Amino acid sequence: MAKDYIYAVTPLLIDALMERDIVHRQIAMDAVAHLTLGVYGFGCEDALIHIFNYVWPNMLENSPHVIQRFIFSCDAMRVSLGPIKVLQYCMQALWHPARKVREPIWKDALVAGYPRIPNTERNTYIRYELDYVL
Repeated sequence: MAKDYIYAVTPLLIDALMERDIVHRQIAMDAVAHLTLGVYGFGCEDALIHIFNYVWPNMLENSPHVIQRFIFSCDAMRVSLGPIKVLQYCMQALWHPARKVREPIWKDALVAGYPRIPNTERNTYIRYELDYVL
């Protein structure tokens, strides 16, 4: 059972996730994803959040393999921690002051889900293009 050794391997995974070599981080994120799915429902959320804090900075990588492992790890965290916890990480990144942090999370498809803000005398907030129906 993964719950028996999650606290023992957490420092090892954290060291691998902080490694400069991209391959170490890629393999560590793959191991994190499988470990996360293995402890689902066993009450190990404290260790998972601690590990997730080291997985999350890898969203800034450009390598397609690391991005794939990052998404796999986030998806596993979504299953074990719940979607709200992962959404909180995403929301912090969406409104981060640095553009490099916002861009990997920001997608044009999100604009349609934003709440409507009425126009003011000075600014136009409503995008009428979103009301078009074909």
